[in-house]
Amino acid sequence: MKLERVELFVVRLPLKNAYETSGARETHMTRVLCRVESEGAVGWGESVAGELPWYSGETWGTVLYALEEFILPELLKTDLASVEDVDRKLVWIREHRMAKATVEMAVWDLFAKRANKPLSALLGGTRDRILCGVAIGIQPSIDALMETIRRELEGGYQRVKLKIKPGLEVEIAEATRKNFPNLAFMVDANSAYTLGDVALFKRIDPTKPTMIEQPLAHDDLVDHATLQRQITTPVCLDESIHTSEDARKAIEIGATRVINIKAGRVGGLASAKRVHDVCAAHDIPVWCGGMLEMGIGRAHNVHLASLPNFRLPGDVSASARYFATEIIGEPFTVEKDGTMKVPTRPGIGVTVLEDVIRKIAVERRAIRPS
Repeated sequence: MKLERVELFVVRLPLKNAYETSGARETHMTRVLCRVESEGAVGWGESVAGELPWYSGETWGTVLYALEEFILPELLKTDLASVEDVDRKLVWIREHRMAKATVEMAVWDLFAKRANKPLSALLGGTRDRILCGVAIGIQPSIDALMETIRRELEGGYQRVKLKIKPGLEVEIAEATRKNFPNLAFMVDANSAYTLGDVALFKRIDPTKPTMIEQPLAHDDLVDHATLQRQITTPVCLDESIHTSEDARKAIEIGATRVINIKAGRVGGLASAKRVHDVCAAHDIPVWCGGMLEMGIGRAHNVHLASLPNFRLPGDVSASARYFATEIIGEPFTVEKDGTMKVPTRPGIGVTVLEDVIRKIAVERRAIRPS
């Protein structure tokens, strides 16, 4: 199968509420949406690169550049015998994982539609519902955070993830455990700390969070292993894991007891599956991380999280939490039991609102084989 036409749309939408982490305060999301077409079938993907290069070195601008200059010219001349051929064909391009994932995930959607199967089936998913958690950004006060947690729990979420930053971590953990004695909560540091902060993490231990996510440097494995030996809270790695080899090495040196998988961060769904499989082989549970996706990216996450080793609630929350404007016709909702249904229609299983996307896009590119 050859891709006959690719369209790229740059869409910028305001968030309903500003989202603050230790790395940035975000009020808008700018995404590159990718539409691929072949033999009458259409697939969609969504970049997760941010407006600023604080989480990774990629931004929506670098994604657009890499797709137009290197990735799409390579794919448009390729006869794709299987969806995994995208991953294999692009392996020579170093980094640019979020850019690769943008089109790779669109091709997964395309292949699933051509096979008349939901994406979850093509991936090897085993669940018809996934476990849902919610990520809560840094709030103006501890009282405001406690109220936000209460509101989210009323929405059915099974766990909450709380962003922390230096000077605002122990207080958050202690207040959360005091107000919610039985709550499964975790804290996410987004690489804001060093080994010099071990004493802080030991003060968090008695509050018994389910895990602490990426406390140390974004590219570190070794120091995380040192930290894990000194604290009881399980360390979860996010930014440090880009490949299944990263996952293997982290597990083998004791740097992590849980891994967050984001398809965009690791270069697409094929790579995400490999990370999943390595973790499963070592009995390390995984969960699906979120990047404040719009509807297309959210749909891909739901299907990915149907794989068997996604044993923990992820960041796949309801569509309505983030954007007033929706780009899919069937927004995702969370059931009262804290689960979300996996779509059963072919591909990502939701209706992409092409007219809306074409109307709100601030940039648009169409690329065909030369």
